[in-house]
Amino acid sequence: MRYVDLHEDFGYSASLGNDLIKGDYQSDLNKLKELEDVLIFSAVFPAMENLHNSIMYFQSIVNQVKIFYRLEDNGLIKIVRNKNDLEKEGIKFLISLEGTDALTDPYDILFLKELNFKSIGLTWNYDTKFAASCMSKKDYGITGQGEELVKLANKLGIIIDLAHASKQTLLDVISITNKPVIVSHTAYRKLKDHPRNLDDEEIEAIVKNKGVIGVMAWEKVLPEPSIDGYLKVINEIGETYGWDYVAIGTDFLGMENTIKGFENISLITKIGESIKDNADKVLWKNAMRVIKENLNS
Repeated sequence: MRYVDLHEDFGYSASLGNDLIKGDYQSDLNKLKELEDVLIFSAVFPAMENLHNSIMYFQSIVNQVKIFYRLEDNGLIKIVRNKNDLEKEGIKFLISLEGTDALTDPYDILFLKELNFKSIGLTWNYDTKFAASCMSKKDYGITGQGEELVKLANKLGIIIDLAHASKQTLLDVISITNKPVIVSHTAYRKLKDHPRNLDDEEIEAIVKNKGVIGVMAWEKVLPEPSIDGYLKVINEIGETYGWDYVAIGTDFLGMENTIKGFENISLITKIGESIKDNADKVLWKNAMRVIKENLNS
């Protein structure tokens, strides 16, 4: 089975001491191995509330990235460095950063590039000097430094992720970027009113940008906390806006409670069976298209 997951919190979960090699979790290497050809956006999330300054934040980033390199050195995964790596068999990790809280200016992403980060989320649930988040009390959108960061990311071949971004941030970024974006883990506000979900204007902008939307398996953003509620979001977006713009971004390892019928990544096969003719697009092709259009080599 071919599968891309636009968001799993592998870095953060492993940094908490969870054994994702031998353990039994929402997602782990044993379960991913069963799926054969898999690419995971493996998120590094430094959990800002536990840190006190940018130095501690960067150290947390480095510590989580080192986990990925150890896995690769042991032959368990392949880190995506270029387009050729996308064609390799087995488990592939595309390293992503969730939130720009620790960056002091746009050029800090040059250091992230050297660590092989290929995707950057502009915000988590905090506003930053670059952009407003979905939890912002005053949605100021993208800032001047944020615009510079987006343009630099485009140049460096780093994917911009707008999950957790405010509505104005999303619309601003799409007016600036020359590459397709992702919203790695979200759902549809028409079906469930939640700050993390996208409304129709946002989805229309993503479609115009030829980006892709990863539907997340978090109970609080779905119309009902079950695989049926999850499929309802996928089908509603696909039927309304076209099947070229829907993908999967489970948010596994980043949430406590799973939904009924989709408790772990092994059950992704049920999603594929349910959407039948559109399965290859949703599970693989749509996300891969955006990845390839962003990576420089």
